[in-house]
Amino acid sequence: MSPTNNPDEISIGVIGLGLMGSSIIAALLMAGHPVKAIAPLRSDLAEAPRRIREHLRHSAESGLLTGPVRAYEARLTLSEDYALLKDCRLVQECVIEVPEIKAGIYRKVAAIVDRHAVIASNTSAIPISHLQKQVPHPERFMGIHWAEPAYMTRFLEVTRGQLTAPQYADWVCTLAGGWGKEPTLLRKDIRGFITNRLMYAVYREALALMQRGEATLEDVDKAFRYDAGSWMTLMGIFRRMDFLGLPDQWEILRNVFPKLSNEEGVPPLMQEMIDNNARGIHNLKGLFPYSEEEARQWEEAFALFNQDIFKLAARYPSEPDSMKSKTPL
Repeated sequence: MSPTNNPDEISIGVIGLGLMGSSIIAALLMAGHPVKAIAPLRSDLAEAPRRIREHLRHSAESGLLTGPVRAYEARLTLSEDYALLKDCRLVQECVIEVPEIKAGIYRKVAAIVDRHAVIASNTSAIPISHLQKQVPHPERFMGIHWAEPAYMTRFLEVTRGQLTAPQYADWVCTLAGGWGKEPTLLRKDIRGFITNRLMYAVYREALALMQRGEATLEDVDKAFRYDAGSWMTLMGIFRRMDFLGLPDQWEILRNVFPKLSNEEGVPPLMQEMIDNNARGIHNLKGLFPYSEEEARQWEEAFALFNQDIFKLAARYPSEPDSMKSKTPL
């Protein structure tokens, strides 16, 4: 691990310059790191500079930058040359979810960086214990899973594989504090990690309600948005139980758990979406219909909402003692 946590002295590599990679690069530049961004595909180099600049401008408009955009861009090196990663203390991979492609990238990185440099994947689905077998010194390999937009969310999920040394994961969690994150650490590698397992349990029940004709897509969305959505930024699910009262929660769990869906197959509605090549707002075909204008409005609304939610989460941190000075009377 690096003897310093000064971002100016810790170069970070990012491999993959697509939507997620560009967003991660912006987050790391904002934190003060020199970033070496590697394009596995030459075509990525054409769009990446514009995307990264747009992310930084969005951050500037949101009051998150302390200097001009060009000062942050000056810390960035874009290239196809993996040799530039030689001095990186951390290399983040964020390419397509194909294990064979990822494995080829890890071998290239491992051949260049120091044996103590951390190699990480942004995967949200492939087991880290499987991926880390592709590198020598697998103890320095882990998952670092970001949420989109990476430069304006407080989420970060660090996952240890079976062979990951705890001190490397602890170092990344400490480093992530300087990225404006409140990282979670998954100490045992499980399929889907924390966030996906929670959300897909919700998706399964929501789809089951709709498939059985008990609620519409619109009503399920409204129920989730205006109930859970009204408190989730302030407190997590276990603190919510404490807040509501544990005896009541015990009674609800006893009565409701047996009634929940435990369907193991993909719901017919989702299969229908795949068969129709539905990609949501990205091609105007999804669970809901969209015009080009509506799709654009959702993208703009999401960007503005992330500005607000980022600031709101900062106003109500997870530690009660630090909350006292920021909670309005």
